[in-house]
Amino acid sequence: MLAASPGVFRSLTGLRAFPRVLHVGSYPPRECGIATFTRDVKAALDARAGTRADIIAIGESGDAHAYPMDVIGAIDRDAPDSYAAAACLINAHGADIVSLQHEYGLFGGERGAMALELLSRLTKPVTTTLHTVLPQPDAVLRRVTRELCNRSAVVVVLSHAGRHLLQYHYGIDPRKIRVVLHGVPDVPLRASRHFKRRLGLPDRTIISTFGLIGPSKGIEYLLEALPAVFSRHPDAVYVLLGETHPSIRRRDGEAYRESLSRRARELGIEDRVCFENRYLTDEEVVAALLATDVYVSPALDPNQVVSGTLSYAIACGRVVVATASAYAGELLADGRGITVPFRNSDALAQAIDGVLADAHARHSMELVAYRFGRRMIWRNFAREYEGALHLTQALDGTHAVRSFGRPEVLAVPGLRARQPLSVGNA
Repeated sequence: MLAASPGVFRSLTGLRAFPRVLHVGSYPPRECGIATFTRDVKAALDARAGTRADIIAIGESGDAHAYPMDVIGAIDRDAPDSYAAAACLINAHGADIVSLQHEYGLFGGERGAMALELLSRLTKPVTTTLHTVLPQPDAVLRRVTRELCNRSAVVVVLSHAGRHLLQYHYGIDPRKIRVVLHGVPDVPLRASRHFKRRLGLPDRTIISTFGLIGPSKGIEYLLEALPAVFSRHPDAVYVLLGETHPSIRRRDGEAYRESLSRRARELGIEDRVCFENRYLTDEEVVAALLATDVYVSPALDPNQVVSGTLSYAIACGRVVVATASAYAGELLADGRGITVPFRNSDALAQAIDGVLADAHARHSMELVAYRFGRRMIWRNFAREYEGALHLTQALDGTHAVRSFGRPEVLAVPGLRARQPLSVGNA
């Protein structure tokens, strides 16, 4: 393993000028979680730097989005020539650093391998933010991920679980990995009464889920849990906020959402369930969360290492009940929420009923969650991300750290935390 000079890291404290950043990622008006995240990262860094950064937007064939003026170029996901053209544009740009938002499905090729075509042509240092890190990779996934990290000066992950996977499943040198917790809006902790009225549900106990909807969300298991909850809490209702994920809608139409509506009717709870089928603005999401008493995420992926929806719920000081993914286990530790086993409606019902029946415990959990969420507001995210950008400049200038090598056995702070409360055998 190559050793980095101690002077490299000491010099970081002397770097005061905010580097000029060029962002690469999907971008609104495209409707996807990465697009929203890229927009929010750019806004937070712009506010900190006092400048307006440019964007290269990643889209799909046939997209005709009306991008804002800050978008100076676009990549067609499945067109190799567009990656080469984007690289030329990036190299000619005045930016010091490229900030790349990465999700395997965002890029063309097997396991998103076309991202490597872009990175191989760049002459500027790259900070890559990984939104998915999968355990036990197959040969192709391992090769693509290692090359992606190798061609990035610094890799940012949004949880300690992601860092752990990169070190021990991919062999990435920990010195080039930075953990920056997912950013969230700065939301005052407020009583829910006003926001319940805005939803048209005054004096109701609201259980909610929001986000882009698809089969991976596991909503059917929550529906199966609701009759037991409703029998004990006659004022409770369930609100599902968000449209079907565009890629799922293109492939399957509204089949999943229609199956949920059908199941609600079969369970006899259709009059206490509301499905709001549209894309929500950040302001609408926050208002809905502030009206919520218990936020539930019954998602089915145990390997999820980041979730914007869970992060937003914590930022709003909501009680969260979630299936025990890697990210939920980390975010909801130390009394910040409750985890339950996957595909277990009985455990969901027990957890929701437990917090609704104990107002004192619910209030305590809300405060603990909200206090932790203050660490994640976009202003703090920007400060931490700036550190990753300065590290990118320093490591790129010295070529001190390779991606690969036998990682040292390091303590991972996020994995030392006391586990979240759990119901069932999560």
